[in-house]
Amino acid sequence: MFENVDFSKMGELLTKAQEKANELEQEALKKEFSAKSGGGLVKVSANGKGEIIDINIDESLLEDKESMQILLISAINDVLKMVEQNRKSMASNLFSGMGML
Repeated sequence: MFENVDFSKMGELLTKAQEKANELEQEALKKEFSAKSGGGLVKVSANGKGEIIDINIDESLLEDKESMQILLISAINDVLKMVEQNRKSMASNLFSGMGML
């Protein structure tokens, strides 16, 4: 089962993977994703870690709480999907760059 595995290089490989993961995490912090809903009435922005960093709500929604909530949920879900897609892409790049895929 492990006949062709060179365990002497395992530590080096893990160290490189950790270094690359740290590098990608720092890169993710610099990225910003934005999603709009309601034709731009609500805009939500997040960084690459999935932290919401900005929310803009058009004044016309301030008196319609239910619509505002629906549009906020939609924009937040959309921006978080963008962040997740970016994470998957970065993970794929990490592993393919190390010859693991």
